[in-house]
Amino acid sequence: MKDEDTARMPYQLPFPKDAQEEIVIPNAVSEDERLWVPQAENVWFRPLCLNRSQGYWMNLLKVRKAGVLSRHRHPQPVHGFVLKGRWHYLEHDWVAEEGGYVYEPPGETHTLVVPDDVEEMITYFQVNGVMCYVDPWGEVQGYEDVFTKIDLCRKHFQEVGLGEDYVDQFIR
Repeated sequence: MKDEDTARMPYQLPFPKDAQEEIVIPNAVSEDERLWVPQAENVWFRPLCLNRSQGYWMNLLKVRKAGVLSRHRHPQPVHGFVLKGRWHYLEHDWVAEEGGYVYEPPGETHTLVVPDDVEEMITYFQVNGVMCYVDPWGEVQGYEDVFTKIDLCRKHFQEVGLGEDYVDQFIR
């Protein structure tokens, strides 16, 4: 066969027997409010991938309020991409704006703030490991991990009539 004949040919061998299924979410920034899990007043997340075997989660964070959202510490790296609005950390002089990417190194502790003139902020985050909520002196006040996220999803999806197993499509 010529190279041009095979260029558009799909892979012809079977995938590994134990490979997981892909996740495809056509409309991740959904208008269906049932798909957004409440996290705090005027704060929601939309699960995209909840990887319990490797301890990370990927979600959209939606905020419809101005002010301090949370102070937290990450022992693992975090990646963020701002889809709408903007936010910043009290501990830094930069602003994460629409279309911007943020890498947060392990060990970072910061206080997320949404400015007064932002009506809605949506950011795509990949959070690895644990997110520890802390006071200004680093004392742990609570935490989130992939398992607490899964629990919140199960409870919410049950309450809104989608069924607690609705979250299973995002779990790997």
